[in-house]
Amino acid sequence: MTVWDIIVALILGLVEGLTEFAPVSSTGHMIIVDDMLLKSAEILGSPEVANTFKVVIQLGSILAVVIVFWSRLWSLVGINVGGAVGKSPSGSRLKLTHVIVGLLPAVVFGFAFENFIDTYLFRIETVLLALIVGSFLMILADWKSKQTNHYEGASLDEITYKQAFLIGLFQCIALWPGFSRSGATISGGVLMGLKHRAAADFTFIMAVPIMFGASLVSLVKKLDFMTADVIPFFIVGFVSAFVFAWISIRFFLALISKIKLLPFAIYRIVLAVVLGIVYFSVM
Repeated sequence: MTVWDIIVALILGLVEGLTEFAPVSSTGHMIIVDDMLLKSAEILGSPEVANTFKVVIQLGSILAVVIVFWSRLWSLVGINVGGAVGKSPSGSRLKLTHVIVGLLPAVVFGFAFENFIDTYLFRIETVLLALIVGSFLMILADWKSKQTNHYEGASLDEITYKQAFLIGLFQCIALWPGFSRSGATISGGVLMGLKHRAAADFTFIMAVPIMFGASLVSLVKKLDFMTADVIPFFIVGFVSAFVFAWISIRFFLALISKIKLLPFAIYRIVLAVVLGIVYFSVM
């Protein structure tokens, strides 16, 4: 593994970690770094190995969520381990069943339309459109929250099954690459009456089972590409993604109640415009 390979693994892990859970679309950002960097890593050798690497670094990001929400995740099954972000008070209404209800729509929709999504939506044009449409949904959510006489919304421990299911429906929109799962679900949560922070917490908690399950299944299918020569490259990317995802999540959770979604929406629109100019200028 060359020094350049290490740099590529670090940068790709950084991009994955910083964008996977922020409402800015990790897909849009990975398109950029894929074209600029991933193909230049000599150690990867083939598209199959490169795709395996993407799964590995995504697992690093998921591990960061597990660490940040450690106590809250245990509390879903009635075990109080205490002391971390999202700790639930005695009598919490948030249960594992709320998470399951929130996940069901996307699971069903994903299986039903998997071929359509893979065939028609994984294109630069559709990703750019999703970045912009998702931005308007985020702006709408912020606007709606300001129209309720400054009512801050429900907390995470006040979430109902109806709210969980409706947020799950919003998550279905995020199957459109570029829309952003966190952007869709946080916006949906705010529109359903949750505080911005509560909607973000629920989004991250839902991410653990659905992303871990999908990544694990994908990784098992790609085990043949986990050869000894690429494992150091994968480890560097995994650790980089974990560290930067942990930083990103803690930073985002500290900010979301203060700045809401508008700054992220503006950033997405600017990103879409820049990507569009670059893409269509080289066609």
